[in-house]
Amino acid sequence: MKAPATLPGVFRFWLPLQATWLMMAVEGPFLAAIIARLPDPKYNLAAYGVAFSLAIMVEAPVIMMMSASTALVDGRENYRRLRNFTWMLNISITVIMLGLLVTPLWPLVSERLIGLDPKVADLAHTALLILLPWPAAIGYRRFYQGLLIRTGCTRRVAQGTVIRLTCMTATALVLWRATDLPGAWVGAWALTVGVTGEAVASRLMVRDSLPGILGAAGDRILSYRDIVDFYTPLALTSTISLVVHPLVTFFLGRSRNPLESLAVMPVINSLVFVFRTPGLSYQEVAIALLGQSWENLRLVRRFAALIGVAAAAGLSLIAFTPLADVWFRQVSGLTPELTAFARTPIRLLTLMPLLSILLSLQRSMLVAKRVTGPITWASALEVAGILATLWVTLHWGNWIGATAAGLAFMIGRLMGNILLIPSLAGPKVTHSKSEG
Repeated sequence: MKAPATLPGVFRFWLPLQATWLMMAVEGPFLAAIIARLPDPKYNLAAYGVAFSLAIMVEAPVIMMMSASTALVDGRENYRRLRNFTWMLNISITVIMLGLLVTPLWPLVSERLIGLDPKVADLAHTALLILLPWPAAIGYRRFYQGLLIRTGCTRRVAQGTVIRLTCMTATALVLWRATDLPGAWVGAWALTVGVTGEAVASRLMVRDSLPGILGAAGDRILSYRDIVDFYTPLALTSTISLVVHPLVTFFLGRSRNPLESLAVMPVINSLVFVFRTPGLSYQEVAIALLGQSWENLRLVRRFAALIGVAAAAGLSLIAFTPLADVWFRQVSGLTPELTAFARTPIRLLTLMPLLSILLSLQRSMLVAKRVTGPITWASALEVAGILATLWVTLHWGNWIGATAAGLAFMIGRLMGNILLIPSLAGPKVTHSKSEG
């Protein structure tokens, strides 16, 4: 891939990936709006939020596979070994998710640990069974999407997401109109069908690029130990980061106004996710642009600053104006009561897009150097900050759960950013394997 040398060039390279994440960001609000218009919206929104949080936690080890394939696959043997490693992860997380659902672990987690209402627990259990193929399908497609990014085919990544959204939307609308399934189950089926379609499309789209990848002469052939050393900190990072969602669910279930907080957090998170997408889409772009030479470092930093400020301004425009009521009531379908619970948390989260883009820049610079250990420590510190803030605000402050969660997410992310500030200095030594 020839790296863009100007801001417009970076924009053109980044835009299809941003479109991909933005389309995925629409997924959450769309499904929440469908669920909110079906019977028992409060229970089904809560159950869908619980099921999605737990599925995300199981999926966590494969989240960084796109970054790994973008950075590591530079020849036939490295392709084959990382592909085998991906399959091993996919099988492992599927077995773990199945074990949660068919053993006594489920009542322990749902009733004793989280303290869910029995109706919410039953709805969430079936939703998770429907979502069983979802984590592995994500790992599969992220591996091949990384290859598309490495070869400069970012438009094909966006095309795959169009297929995902088409399958998801069609499934949700058909089940909404033609069945009497609970809303949480409709959302789960839509997610599973959508991501499976995208996974198949990603594999088909990479066929033209594979000969160039397989014929390349890489720096060196990676052993499986090299891959494990490189990827383990990344897997731990995503696992630590995503395990926070069920942990927050646990706190919300025991907070002031628990049912309302559980119902609005998926809607709030979906809106914040829309404005976090520039950072999420930029991580692999920065990895690809930095490459081995780092000649684009200044360009990478400048572009990150531009999209970070723009994303935070966009979310603030909604959070602090009447557009908040438009979004929560008219678009998301929340009741006036639930909309009132959502206002304060979304205002607390207005800087999250900027901090997320900074985090993606910091992570991409470390991945490009193949020094992945500090990323894990930053994620651990972020989660610790979130949990500590929740403990203080809920245990001693008796805050409303959703408001406490908004503040906790901001404090935790800021702590992670601060720890990774040294990464912004650029490379001093090139490492061949992970450190930390």
